[in-house]
Amino acid sequence: MINLFGMTKKELTEAAVSLGEKPFRGAQLFEWLYDKRAEDIDAMTNLSKAFREKLKTSYAIDRGEVVLTQRDPVDGTRKFLIRFADGECVESVLMRYEHGLSLCVSSQVGCAMGCAFCASTRGGLIRDLTAGEMLSQIALAEKAVGERVASVVVMGIGEPLMNMDHLFTFLRLAGEGWGIGMRHFTVSTCGLVPEIDRLAEENLQINLAVSLHSPFQETRETLMPVARRYPLEELLKSCKNYFTKTGRRITFEYALMAGVNDRPEDIERLSALFKGRGAHINLINLNPVAESSLKHSENVNFFCHALKKRGIHCTMRRTIGQNIDAACGQLRQKQLARSSSNHQNIESKPMSLESEKS
Repeated sequence: MINLFGMTKKELTEAAVSLGEKPFRGAQLFEWLYDKRAEDIDAMTNLSKAFREKLKTSYAIDRGEVVLTQRDPVDGTRKFLIRFADGECVESVLMRYEHGLSLCVSSQVGCAMGCAFCASTRGGLIRDLTAGEMLSQIALAEKAVGERVASVVVMGIGEPLMNMDHLFTFLRLAGEGWGIGMRHFTVSTCGLVPEIDRLAEENLQINLAVSLHSPFQETRETLMPVARRYPLEELLKSCKNYFTKTGRRITFEYALMAGVNDRPEDIERLSALFKGRGAHINLINLNPVAESSLKHSENVNFFCHALKKRGIHCTMRRTIGQNIDAACGQLRQKQLARSSSNHQNIESKPMSLESEKS
Protein backbone atom coordinates (compact mmCIF):
# COMPACT_ATOMS: atom_id res chain seq x y z
CA MET A 1 0.00 0.00 0.00
CA ILE A 2 1.18 3.52 -0.83
CA ASN A 3 1.17 5.91 2.11
CA LEU A 4 -0.86 9.07 1.44
CA PHE A 5 0.56 10.80 4.51
CA GLY A 6 3.57 12.81 3.42
CA MET A 7 2.48 13.25 -0.19
CA THR A 8 2.45 16.77 -1.62
CA LYS A 9 -0.59 18.42 -3.22
CA LYS A 10 0.88 17.68 -6.65
CA GLU A 11 1.43 14.01 -5.80
CA LEU A 12 -2.08 13.70 -4.37
CA THR A 13 -3.52 15.28 -7.50
CA GLU A 14 -1.62 12.81 -9.68
CA ALA A 15 -2.90 9.95 -7.52
CA ALA A 16 -6.50 11.14 -7.86
CA VAL A 17 -6.23 11.55 -11.63
CA SER A 18 -4.67 8.07 -11.96
CA LEU A 19 -7.85 6.70 -10.34
CA GLY A 20 -10.05 8.52 -12.85
CA GLU A 21 -10.93 11.51 -10.65
CA LYS A 22 -10.83 15.23 -11.37
CA PRO A 23 -7.64 17.11 -10.39
CA PHE A 24 -9.42 19.12 -7.66
CA ARG A 25 -9.71 15.90 -5.66
CA GLY A 26 -5.99 16.25 -4.92
CA ALA A 27 -6.62 19.51 -3.05
CA GLN A 28 -9.41 17.82 -1.09
CA LEU A 29 -7.11 14.97 -0.11
CA PHE A 30 -4.46 17.47 0.96
CA GLU A 31 -6.95 19.29 3.19
CA TRP A 32 -8.19 16.08 4.80
CA LEU A 33 -4.71 14.73 5.49
CA TYR A 34 -3.11 17.85 6.93
CA ASP A 35 -5.61 20.57 7.84
CA LYS A 36 -8.34 18.21 9.08
CA ARG A 37 -5.87 15.57 10.38
CA ALA A 38 -7.82 12.62 8.95
CA GLU A 39 -6.46 9.26 10.06
CA ASP A 40 -8.70 7.11 7.89
CA ILE A 41 -9.78 7.34 4.25
CA ASP A 42 -13.41 6.73 5.21
CA ALA A 43 -13.33 9.91 7.33
CA MET A 44 -13.02 11.96 4.12
CA THR A 45 -16.77 12.44 3.85
CA ASN A 46 -16.87 14.91 0.94
CA LEU A 47 -15.26 12.30 -1.31
CA SER A 48 -17.62 9.88 -3.00
CA LYS A 49 -17.80 6.38 -1.57
CA ALA A 50 -16.65 5.02 -4.93
CA PHE A 51 -13.53 7.19 -4.86
CA ARG A 52 -12.78 6.19 -1.28
CA GLU A 53 -13.10 2.54 -2.19
CA LYS A 54 -10.73 3.00 -5.14
CA LEU A 55 -8.26 4.78 -2.87
CA LYS A 56 -8.31 1.94 -0.36
CA THR A 57 -7.24 -0.59 -2.99
CA SER A 58 -3.81 1.02 -3.34
CA TYR A 59 -3.42 3.70 -0.64
CA ALA A 60 -3.46 3.99 3.15
CA ILE A 61 -2.79 6.59 5.82
CA ASP A 62 0.13 5.45 7.97
CA ARG A 63 1.63 7.79 10.57
CA GLY A 64 3.58 5.14 12.43
CA GLU A 65 2.90 4.51 16.11
CA VAL A 66 4.19 5.54 19.52
CA VAL A 67 5.59 2.36 21.10
CA LEU A 68 7.05 3.94 24.23
CA THR A 69 6.51 7.19 26.11
CA GLN A 70 8.59 8.63 28.91
CA ARG A 71 7.31 11.60 30.91
CA ASP A 72 9.42 13.67 33.27
CA PRO A 73 7.38 14.00 36.50
CA VAL A 74 9.02 17.34 37.32
CA ASP A 75 8.65 19.43 34.15
CA GLY A 76 6.29 17.29 32.06
CA THR A 77 8.70 16.81 29.15
CA ARG A 78 7.71 13.78 27.12
CA LYS A 79 9.93 11.60 24.97
CA PHE A 80 8.25 9.39 22.39
CA LEU A 81 9.76 6.35 20.73
CA ILE A 82 8.02 6.10 17.35
CA ARG A 83 8.05 3.05 15.11
CA PHE A 84 7.42 3.14 11.36
CA ALA A 85 6.14 0.53 8.91
CA ASP A 86 9.55 -1.12 8.41
CA GLY A 87 10.07 -1.53 12.16
CA GLU A 88 12.68 1.22 12.49
CA CYS A 89 12.33 3.60 15.43
CA VAL A 90 13.18 7.25 16.12
CA GLU A 91 12.64 9.64 19.00
CA SER A 92 10.87 12.94 19.38
CA VAL A 93 10.71 15.12 22.48
CA LEU A 94 7.80 17.37 23.47
CA MET A 95 8.67 20.35 25.65
CA ARG A 96 6.41 22.98 27.18
CA TYR A 97 7.49 26.62 27.14
CA GLU A 98 5.69 29.90 27.83
CA HIS A 99 4.99 30.31 24.11
CA GLY A 100 3.47 26.84 23.86
CA LEU A 101 4.57 23.33 22.97
CA SER A 102 7.83 22.77 21.13
CA LEU A 103 8.65 19.45 19.50
CA CYS A 104 12.12 18.16 18.72
CA VAL A 105 11.88 15.83 15.71
CA SER A 106 14.29 13.35 14.15
CA SER A 107 15.30 13.45 10.49
CA GLN A 108 17.07 10.10 10.08
CA VAL A 109 17.15 6.64 11.62
CA GLY A 110 20.58 6.71 13.22
CA CYS A 111 23.30 9.16 12.26
CA ALA A 112 26.55 9.05 10.29
CA MET A 113 28.18 12.12 11.84
CA GLY A 114 29.99 10.35 14.69
CA CYS A 115 29.95 13.19 17.24
CA ALA A 116 31.70 12.02 20.40
CA PHE A 117 29.06 13.33 22.83
CA CYS A 118 25.92 12.01 21.08
CA ALA A 119 24.06 8.72 21.46
CA SER A 120 22.30 9.10 18.10
CA THR A 121 25.37 8.11 16.14
CA ARG A 122 25.95 4.78 17.93
CA GLY A 123 25.36 2.12 15.30
CA GLY A 124 25.64 4.56 12.40
CA LEU A 125 23.07 5.66 9.87
CA ILE A 126 20.29 3.24 8.92
CA ARG A 127 18.25 5.38 6.52
CA ASP A 128 16.69 8.79 5.91
CA LEU A 129 13.21 9.60 7.14
CA THR A 130 10.62 10.60 4.57
CA ALA A 131 8.78 13.91 4.78
CA GLY A 132 5.73 12.00 6.00
CA GLU A 133 7.71 10.30 8.76
CA MET A 134 8.99 13.64 9.98
CA LEU A 135 5.50 15.13 9.90
CA SER A 136 4.14 12.01 11.63
CA GLN A 137 6.13 12.93 14.73
CA ILE A 138 4.14 16.17 15.02
CA ALA A 139 0.84 14.38 14.37
CA LEU A 140 1.53 11.69 16.98
CA ALA A 141 2.73 14.16 19.61
CA GLU A 142 -0.34 16.36 19.15
CA LYS A 143 -2.63 13.35 19.37
CA ALA A 144 -0.91 12.16 22.55
CA VAL A 145 -1.49 15.42 24.44
CA GLY A 146 -4.52 16.86 22.66
CA GLU A 147 -2.80 20.17 21.90
CA ARG A 148 -1.24 21.86 18.89
CA VAL A 149 2.54 22.10 18.58
CA ALA A 150 3.58 25.75 18.32
CA SER A 151 7.20 25.33 17.21
CA VAL A 152 9.45 22.61 15.85
CA VAL A 153 13.18 22.02 16.18
CA VAL A 154 14.75 19.49 13.81
CA MET A 155 17.43 18.51 16.30
CA GLY A 156 16.58 14.89 17.02
CA ILE A 157 18.28 11.79 15.67
CA GLY A 158 20.16 12.39 12.42
CA GLU A 159 21.75 15.25 10.49
CA PRO A 160 18.88 17.12 8.78
CA LEU A 161 21.03 18.60 6.04
CA MET A 162 22.05 15.10 4.95
CA ASN A 163 18.37 14.55 4.12
CA MET A 164 17.59 17.88 2.47
CA ASP A 165 15.04 16.92 -0.18
CA HIS A 166 12.79 15.21 2.36
CA LEU A 167 13.48 18.03 4.82
CA PHE A 168 12.30 20.68 2.35
CA THR A 169 9.13 18.72 1.59
CA PHE A 170 8.47 18.27 5.31
CA LEU A 171 8.87 21.99 6.00
CA ARG A 172 6.52 22.93 3.19
CA LEU A 173 3.90 20.35 4.22
CA ALA A 174 4.11 21.45 7.84
CA GLY A 175 3.76 25.07 6.76
CA GLU A 176 1.12 24.94 4.05
CA GLY A 177 -0.76 21.91 5.33
CA TRP A 178 -0.25 21.72 9.07
CA GLY A 179 -0.25 25.48 9.63
CA ILE A 180 3.09 26.04 11.38
CA GLY A 181 4.84 29.17 10.11
CA MET A 182 8.38 28.90 8.78
CA ARG A 183 9.74 31.23 11.47
CA HIS A 184 8.60 28.70 14.05
CA PHE A 185 11.01 26.07 12.68
CA THR A 186 14.64 25.64 13.67
CA VAL A 187 16.88 23.27 11.75
CA SER A 188 20.12 22.10 13.31
CA THR A 189 23.33 21.04 11.58
CA CYS A 190 26.75 19.93 12.72
CA GLY A 191 28.26 22.17 10.04
CA LEU A 192 27.79 20.89 6.48
CA VAL A 193 29.01 23.91 4.52
CA PRO A 194 27.66 23.15 0.99
CA GLU A 195 24.27 22.26 2.45
CA ILE A 196 24.12 25.47 4.53
CA ASP A 197 24.80 27.40 1.32
CA ARG A 198 22.02 25.50 -0.46
CA LEU A 199 19.66 26.19 2.43
CA ALA A 200 20.46 29.90 2.16
CA GLU A 201 19.43 29.86 -1.52
CA GLU A 202 16.04 28.39 -0.60
CA ASN A 203 15.38 31.40 1.70
CA LEU A 204 12.76 29.52 3.69
CA GLN A 205 12.91 31.97 6.62
CA ILE A 206 13.56 29.17 9.08
CA ASN A 207 15.98 29.50 11.99
CA LEU A 208 19.35 27.79 11.69
CA ALA A 209 21.25 26.27 14.61
CA VAL A 210 24.87 25.25 14.09
CA SER A 211 26.67 22.87 16.44
CA LEU A 212 29.86 24.67 17.42
CA HIS A 213 31.01 23.09 20.70
CA SER A 214 34.50 24.57 20.50
CA PRO A 215 36.10 27.71 19.09
CA PHE A 216 39.30 25.75 18.34
CA GLN A 217 39.60 23.75 15.13
CA GLU A 218 41.64 20.96 16.74
CA THR A 219 39.11 20.41 19.53
CA ARG A 220 36.16 20.48 17.13
CA GLU A 221 37.85 17.76 15.10
CA THR A 222 38.07 15.49 18.15
CA LEU A 223 34.44 16.12 19.08
CA MET A 224 32.94 16.27 15.58
CA PRO A 225 34.59 14.38 12.71
CA VAL A 226 32.76 16.59 10.17
CA ALA A 227 35.04 19.46 11.25
CA ARG A 228 37.93 17.76 9.45
CA ARG A 229 36.06 18.18 6.18
CA TYR A 230 34.75 21.69 6.85
CA PRO A 231 37.16 23.78 8.95
CA LEU A 232 35.80 26.36 11.36
CA GLU A 233 36.88 29.31 9.21
CA GLU A 234 34.98 27.91 6.23
CA LEU A 235 31.93 27.15 8.37
CA LEU A 236 31.75 30.68 9.78
CA LYS A 237 32.02 32.14 6.30
CA SER A 238 29.09 30.00 5.19
CA CYS A 239 27.07 31.07 8.25
CA LYS A 240 27.71 34.72 7.43
CA ASN A 241 26.45 34.07 3.91
CA TYR A 242 23.28 32.46 5.32
CA PHE A 243 22.59 35.50 7.52
CA THR A 244 23.24 37.92 4.65
CA LYS A 245 20.85 36.12 2.28
CA THR A 246 18.03 35.33 4.72
CA GLY A 247 18.30 37.94 7.46
CA ARG A 248 17.81 35.12 9.99
CA ARG A 249 20.24 35.17 12.87
CA ILE A 250 22.10 31.91 13.50
CA THR A 251 22.27 30.22 16.86
CA PHE A 252 25.54 28.47 17.69
CA GLU A 253 24.95 25.49 19.95
CA TYR A 254 27.64 24.94 22.57
CA ALA A 255 27.44 21.93 24.91
CA LEU A 256 29.79 22.54 27.81
CA MET A 257 32.08 19.60 28.65
CA ALA A 258 34.30 19.56 31.69
CA GLY A 259 37.95 20.28 30.85
CA VAL A 260 37.29 20.20 27.11
CA ASN A 261 35.60 23.44 26.09
CA ASP A 262 34.77 25.25 29.36
CA ARG A 263 38.18 26.86 30.00
CA PRO A 264 39.17 30.54 30.16
CA GLU A 265 40.90 30.22 26.77
CA ASP A 266 37.63 29.02 25.26
CA ILE A 267 35.89 32.16 26.52
CA GLU A 268 38.57 34.41 25.07
CA ARG A 269 38.59 32.62 21.72
CA LEU A 270 34.79 32.70 21.43
CA SER A 271 34.82 36.42 22.20
CA ALA A 272 37.42 37.06 19.52
CA LEU A 273 35.47 35.04 16.94
CA PHE A 274 31.99 36.45 17.55
CA LYS A 275 32.28 39.96 18.94
CA GLY A 276 30.43 42.38 16.66
CA ARG A 277 28.92 39.60 14.51
CA GLY A 278 25.49 39.62 16.15
CA ALA A 279 25.80 35.91 16.80
CA HIS A 280 23.78 34.09 19.44
CA ILE A 281 25.54 31.40 21.48
CA ASN A 282 23.26 28.90 23.20
CA LEU A 283 25.02 27.15 26.07
CA ILE A 284 23.88 23.62 26.82
CA ASN A 285 24.56 21.64 29.98
CA LEU A 286 25.72 18.34 28.48
CA ASN A 287 23.47 15.34 29.00
CA PRO A 288 26.15 12.64 29.50
CA VAL A 289 25.95 9.52 27.33
CA ALA A 290 26.85 6.16 28.86
CA GLU A 291 29.19 5.23 25.98
CA SER A 292 31.20 8.46 26.29
CA SER A 293 33.72 9.65 28.89
CA LEU A 294 32.73 13.30 28.35
CA LYS A 295 31.17 14.91 31.42
CA HIS A 296 28.99 17.96 31.94
CA SER A 297 30.66 21.15 33.12
CA GLU A 298 30.08 22.96 36.40
CA ASN A 299 31.02 26.27 34.76
CA VAL A 300 27.83 27.00 32.82
CA ASN A 301 26.81 30.13 34.76
CA PHE A 302 30.34 31.51 34.91
CA PHE A 303 30.89 30.82 31.22
CA CYS A 304 27.67 32.58 30.24
CA HIS A 305 28.33 35.66 32.37
CA ALA A 306 31.90 35.90 31.09
CA LEU A 307 30.72 35.91 27.47
CA LYS A 308 28.07 38.53 28.18
CA LYS A 309 30.66 40.76 29.81
CA ARG A 310 32.62 40.59 26.58
CA GLY A 311 29.62 41.67 24.51
CA ILE A 312 28.57 38.25 23.21
CA HIS A 313 24.85 37.51 23.06
CA CYS A 314 24.55 34.34 25.10
CA THR A 315 21.77 32.27 26.66
CA MET A 316 21.64 29.06 28.65
CA ARG A 317 19.30 26.39 27.40
CA ARG A 318 16.69 25.52 29.96
CA THR A 319 17.50 22.13 31.46
CA ILE A 320 14.48 19.87 31.09
CA GLY A 321 13.80 16.15 30.89
CA GLN A 322 16.52 15.24 33.38
CA ASN A 323 14.48 12.36 34.78
CA ILE A 324 14.08 10.63 31.42
CA ASP A 325 16.44 9.55 28.62
CA ALA A 326 16.46 13.16 27.39
CA ALA A 327 19.72 13.22 25.44
CA CYS A 328 19.24 12.60 21.75
CA GLY A 329 19.27 8.90 20.85
CA GLN A 330 19.40 7.52 24.39
CA LEU A 331 15.95 5.95 24.45
CA ARG A 332 16.37 4.36 21.03
CA GLN A 333 19.75 2.95 22.04
CA LYS A 334 18.27 1.47 25.21
CA GLN A 335 15.53 -0.24 23.25
CA LEU A 336 18.00 -1.56 20.68
CA ALA A 337 20.15 -2.98 23.49
CA ARG A 338 17.13 -4.64 25.09
CA SER A 339 16.02 -6.07 21.76
CA SER A 340 19.50 -7.42 21.10
CA SER A 341 19.80 -9.05 24.52
CA ASN A 342 16.35 -10.60 24.18
CA HIS A 343 16.94 -11.60 20.53
CA GLN A 344 13.68 -9.96 19.51
CA ASN A 345 12.33 -6.69 18.20
CA ILE A 346 10.59 -4.05 20.28
CA GLU A 347 7.25 -5.49 21.33
CA SER A 348 4.49 -4.55 18.94
CA LYS A 349 1.99 -3.56 21.64
CA PRO A 350 2.30 0.18 22.42
CA MET A 351 3.91 0.72 25.83
CA SER A 352 4.07 3.69 28.18
CA LEU A 353 6.22 4.64 31.15
CA GLU A 354 3.55 7.16 32.15
CA SER A 355 0.99 6.40 34.79
CA GLU A 356 -2.62 7.19 33.90
CA LYS A 357 -2.72 9.84 36.63
CA SER A 358 0.39 11.65 35.36
